[in-house]
Amino acid sequence: MNVNLIGREAQLAQLRRVLSDVAGRGAAVLVRGAPGIGKTSLLAATGALAKSLGFRLLHAVGVEAESNLPFGGLQQLLRPLGPALGEGAAPHRAALAAALGHAEAEVADVFMVGLAVLDLIADVAASAPVLILLDDVQWLDDATVSVLAFMARRIGSEPVVLVGAARDGYRSRLDPDELTTLALEPLSDEDAAALLADRAPDLRPAARRRLLAAAAGNPLGLTELSRTLGRAADPDETVLPLTERLERAFTDRVATLPATTRAILRVAALDDGSSLTELFAAARLLAGEAVGIAELEPALRARLVSVAGIELRFGHPLMRSAIQQTTPTAERQAAHGALAAVLDAHPDRQARHRAAATSAADETLAQALEDAALRAARRGAVAEAVTALEHAAALSGDPTGRTERLLRAADYAVELGRPESVNRLLDQAQTAPLSPRQHATVVWLRGSFDEGLGGHPGSVKSLTALAESVAADDRTLALRILWSAAQLCFWSEPGPEARRRVLDAVEHMVPDALDPWRLAICAYAAPVERGAYVLHGIRDVTPSDEDDGRAYRMLSTAMLLAGGFDAARAFAASGSVGLRAQGRLGLLARTAGAQAWSDIVVGDLGAAISATEESRRLARETAQTMMYALMTAIGAKLAALRGELDDALRLAEEAEEIGLPAGARPVLAIALIARGTAALAAGRFEEALGHFRRVHDPADPAFQVALRLTAVGDLVDAAIHCGRAEDVVPLVAELEDIAAVTPAPVLHAELRLARALLLDDDAGAEELFGAALRADLATWPLIRARTHLAFGEWLRRRRRSVESRDHLRVARDMLDALGAIPWGEKARRELRAAGETSRRRDPDARDQLTPHELQIVQLAAEGLTNREIGQQLYLSHRTVSSHLHRIFPKLGVVSRAELRTVVGDLR
Repeated sequence: MNVNLIGREAQLAQLRRVLSDVAGRGAAVLVRGAPGIGKTSLLAATGALAKSLGFRLLHAVGVEAESNLPFGGLQQLLRPLGPALGEGAAPHRAALAAALGHAEAEVADVFMVGLAVLDLIADVAASAPVLILLDDVQWLDDATVSVLAFMARRIGSEPVVLVGAARDGYRSRLDPDELTTLALEPLSDEDAAALLADRAPDLRPAARRRLLAAAAGNPLGLTELSRTLGRAADPDETVLPLTERLERAFTDRVATLPATTRAILRVAALDDGSSLTELFAAARLLAGEAVGIAELEPALRARLVSVAGIELRFGHPLMRSAIQQTTPTAERQAAHGALAAVLDAHPDRQARHRAAATSAADETLAQALEDAALRAARRGAVAEAVTALEHAAALSGDPTGRTERLLRAADYAVELGRPESVNRLLDQAQTAPLSPRQHATVVWLRGSFDEGLGGHPGSVKSLTALAESVAADDRTLALRILWSAAQLCFWSEPGPEARRRVLDAVEHMVPDALDPWRLAICAYAAPVERGAYVLHGIRDVTPSDEDDGRAYRMLSTAMLLAGGFDAARAFAASGSVGLRAQGRLGLLARTAGAQAWSDIVVGDLGAAISATEESRRLARETAQTMMYALMTAIGAKLAALRGELDDALRLAEEAEEIGLPAGARPVLAIALIARGTAALAAGRFEEALGHFRRVHDPADPAFQVALRLTAVGDLVDAAIHCGRAEDVVPLVAELEDIAAVTPAPVLHAELRLARALLLDDDAGAEELFGAALRADLATWPLIRARTHLAFGEWLRRRRRSVESRDHLRVARDMLDALGAIPWGEKARRELRAAGETSRRRDPDARDQLTPHELQIVQLAAEGLTNREIGQQLYLSHRTVSSHLHRIFPKLGVVSRAELRTVVGDLR
């Protein structure tokens, strides 16, 4: 039996099951535990087991000194794949080459690197299953961890297992939802005694009891403390935490080594690489004498380090940290200086070591670090850019340069979603006098999280004033600040005066009436008052060929807020193309969200299912909390339309739990609309009316000036069916006044139906129904279908059953085709009451597939290959193939050609 695994048999058995099941599904496991608890031994045993099962092994080890090397962990992991790195789709090859430093190119988003790695490893796994072993995950660089997290969410259909180990006391940067956590507890008394008997069989009973108590079930403690048991005891040592006692044990062993060997270990402990050639060269400079493997031999014999090929490895990370912490400052700086002197071929690493070798300001060095930060950011390693910029600021000789570097670091930290880092960096920046532009930047960045909802009630006015104050000096910054103010007009209710301030500012700053910034800001700030301008202006705008998808996204949400949902869908579809190609999943979540809501409003529920699921998943993946809540509310509305009423209420509640404390009005508005729709579908008309009236009440936290325009027909429908039509007449009159201001297509379509439902005069009502159906509703199928349903119901209640049947049949067929199941069933009931029976609705792909599967089917039906579908959805092409293999039998098809027929039936 392997003594290193004493007490770990159950955990190894669990990992064996994971490996054995890899043909059915991939998995990700994170082993957690205290230093020395046996994580590395368990990983080694898992690797040996996997090898015996025919796995290919890839591994990487996090090292604290290397945690700021962009994609350093990824380079370790992929090094054995060699030539395979040059294979795959061209965009993936380019992204991976840039990330690994093999090419000078910009990585738009780390997720593109993630997809490249996922595809690469999936291809490797096609010939043999792959085990990815990751030790000391807490010290892997952020860029690598982002790629690993991306993979962990997507290996479920791949023959790939990821097993990582992380030290307790560090926040895991891998989401618990993405993996199974395996905790290693201290050994039992029996297991600890068995391990100690193997490690130190000659110990006297008293010494054995003392050591077992001191080690507290920690395997490394049992091993290392037994080696130092005979030395004179420090009277205070017994009260130290075990980790510190272990570090003392290591440093005591280092102290017995020759001076040259200690110099080598000192350099190795601070090195952010592991090359022996590099290490010996630096140690030679530090020691002032010849250094080679012979001088390292005493450390090898003491088992403090080992050599693997041309690399040096410490026996345990605590050995490295113990040396770092006990090295005096002057000696530590000298070691960093020696490393910097031998790293001419690695300018970014050289700059970091030069910086660590000095305590004095050095503007040349600060600039070198800033340049390294910008290179890291271009490669997608934003966290490393933040660290380098902060260090550059500390070395800045010029106060203005220091502030600029801190502000740029804070801007990057916003992109990472780290408010604590942003506030810390901004606090540092504010210790020096700020220019008006810098002050504006500080205020703006502090309010950049949770859609700016954490600010004070006057945030919109304050942001607008900030934008105006810097517009003359920095128009780009001014527009970014003003865009934040405009978006806050969507997420909150700042009042008419604040909205007018935003309009005045943008119209003064941007004279070009067709500028996308001006159109989008006006739509967010005043969707009603500037509705006509936005709707007419955007139709004349064509973003440039160089647009990366941002302009399309802005224009799609602008059209959505102005009520032009048909055009919003087209802009969102165009914008998503560029964002997908660049891997900008954060912006893609918002673009897909705009498409999902637009699909729901016009009635393309098949497309809405896919877009809603994707946007919600990506919002969560990119840590956009309020966007996730909004998409959860939109999912609730979609579920209600589909008749999935329990899901609708569950999702609405989840959205409200996030949105209510923050006062996120769009979240609350759509969640309330979803509740009303669910009540309407269930025939609970009084309840539905209560929900819809709240949406239109300015005093209610769910009131949102643009979104309320999509809930007019539902409001009147609920009121008519519970005999309270007179209660909503004033609201509809108010909405008629709004319609006189804006040509919003959705509002006018809804009002045409509302007028017909509310009119008491039969002749006049019939004419209004006719007018509603004569309107151009070709791109608004849901409103058209519900108008037919309402008219058929109205005719039947007036004993005109024969006439009603035509409208009810059309309504039934359209609503079935759209997937609005409760309303299709209502049309059947009305037809039955009118004397005509209907066959039951046959389930279609929307009922049989998950949203993810439906999205794959829709793309396959468009003729995309598996690889192209994978690039669109950020999956490996083999995962797409696995999904299609399961989907075909569900739908009863055997070819992609048949898929086109299935999907065609949903349109």
